[in-house]
Amino acid sequence: MLPSIHTINLLLPFFYIATFAIYFYDFQQGGKKFENSKRVFLFLTLILHFIYLVLRTIEFNHPPITNVFEIFTVLACAISFAYFILELVTDIRGTGPFIIIISIIFQVISTLFIQDLTEVKEVLRSNLLGIHVISALIGYSGITISAVYGVLYLILYNEIKLNKFGLIFNRLPSLEILERMSFIAAIIGFVLLTITIIIGIIWLPQAFPNITFADPKLIGTFAVWVLYGIGLINKFLGKWRGKKLIILSIIGFCLAILSTMLTNFLGKSFHSFY
Repeated sequence: MLPSIHTINLLLPFFYIATFAIYFYDFQQGGKKFENSKRVFLFLTLILHFIYLVLRTIEFNHPPITNVFEIFTVLACAISFAYFILELVTDIRGTGPFIIIISIIFQVISTLFIQDLTEVKEVLRSNLLGIHVISALIGYSGITISAVYGVLYLILYNEIKLNKFGLIFNRLPSLEILERMSFIAAIIGFVLLTITIIIGIIWLPQAFPNITFADPKLIGTFAVWVLYGIGLINKFLGKWRGKKLIILSIIGFCLAILSTMLTNFLGKSFHSFY
């Protein structure tokens, strides 16, 4: 099984690059020539990536969350998977290159530096912990995609404001659609973070009897969850829309990144065990 894991690990960057290439070519050329085939490419890449993650879990007897490079490959898969779901829900396919390029970056780094770890802390072998971390990563993937659409919204907004009607204007969806996709991605992120928090509240005290809810990572995640909750509630109530909601999404993403960096590099958190 190990040779298969190593082979797939080497193949995954090429699959993601090929998927990005067909999405990018379609973005540049327009038309409907690759409308269906590019989704097939993404689907096949995700299937290969799922197989890879399952094989690693079986071979090493723990979910692939024991070090940053394992988390990077899960994150690459999670981002593309979240986008794939979003594309299926909305049937908007012109923004794929801006999302898939993020998966390429994470997967290339993971492929180059990932290690085969068989000896890990016993807590890292918990499947419930795996679900907790993977749901968190998918949740943050939704937040990332929401922010990307927010940035695209602002770029298109400025292009229109400056009366520039070039490739960006011709290829990107309308401002209304970009706002809606950012909103849907934010919902995906919020729901998955909710699941993450629930699992954490139930399971973490059992795994870590000395856990404190003043933990920096818990505070950071809860702050992001509250911020997006406020934004989504105001969106549903019709109070917030357009640039105000988009800027909130980008701020939430920046807060999530800042929280993760501070927790991993500066703060002392039991989350740093992986």
